[in-house]
Amino acid sequence: MIGKRWVRWLLGFAGWTFVALFFASGTYLTYRSSGGHAPVALIVKMSLVEWYLWALLAPLIVWLVRRVPLDRAHFARSAGVHLAASAGFAVAMWWLNNLARHTLLRLPSPIRLAYVFHQYLTVYWVLVAATVGYLYYTRYREGEVRAAQLAAQLAQAQLQALRMQLHPHFLFNTLNAISTLVHKDPELADRMIARLSDLLRLTLENVGVQEVRLAKELEFLEKYLDIERTRFADRLEIHMEIAPETLDAGAPYLILQPLVENAIRHGIAPRAERGRIAIEAHRREGRLVISVTDDGPGIASPGNRKDGVGISSTRARLARLYGADHRFELSQGGVGGLVVTLELPFRILDQRSA
Repeated sequence: MIGKRWVRWLLGFAGWTFVALFFASGTYLTYRSSGGHAPVALIVKMSLVEWYLWALLAPLIVWLVRRVPLDRAHFARSAGVHLAASAGFAVAMWWLNNLARHTLLRLPSPIRLAYVFHQYLTVYWVLVAATVGYLYYTRYREGEVRAAQLAAQLAQAQLQALRMQLHPHFLFNTLNAISTLVHKDPELADRMIARLSDLLRLTLENVGVQEVRLAKELEFLEKYLDIERTRFADRLEIHMEIAPETLDAGAPYLILQPLVENAIRHGIAPRAERGRIAIEAHRREGRLVISVTDDGPGIASPGNRKDGVGISSTRARLARLYGADHRFELSQGGVGGLVVTLELPFRILDQRSA
């Protein structure tokens, strides 16, 4: 903190010195062009004294602009205050400059007020304008930061709402299956309740998390599949082909469960025979590609299909998380069934944080 303060002081000193030397050069050239004597050392000293005095007065001007801002609501009153202040500062600056010239430079003749009054008024208003401009800029930047923070909070809330939208749908199906099994197979119903408890515990442990390692996402999916295998027994076959290099890649949390649930609901549940779901993940050209394929009846026109809760919420989450930098599509399988393909930026996540 102290180091930064010293840097600001040094930069301010350098800035005022530059201004003093700039105007000293102008004074020197004026003397030379008019044929008069141009004592370089004295001109530089006078200019430095004058502008260093302005450097001492500048904080007071900045303070006054902050206390009496030139805003629309009180512009007339504020302008009147600053008009009076500009005259007062001009007189004060004239007096201080003469005092410094006499005591420091030993110059016998003082400057006449009429000679510098308008110049000092101009300097005052330049400092006011610079302060107003800086204050507007800082407020604009602060507004941008606040807007970005609010947008991030809103996006997080919307993403969380989309995630929570999936839970009631899944819970309804699971609890409905448990209620059916309670009388038919109490032991199986008890196992489903235990697995559902594990699944909900894992969900609650990651409240607010939007992206995790694919390995963790697959861990959650496996717990969900344990419940579905209990429901469908031999009717459900799951095949996974996950490239090892993708396990540490980032993936949206709870993104696979609604896709697999959708495949089970449309590809497995409606028929009596055995059904197969394949889940694949691999890396291709710097992208993470995940697909969920079922061997059900499929659909004639995937593009015209009306999305359910799981698919529509998944689309919305991906749009929020990745914008246009993702691909999510439904297509007809080669031998029937539906293929859901998800393509994301390939990013390695720290195992400790995800």
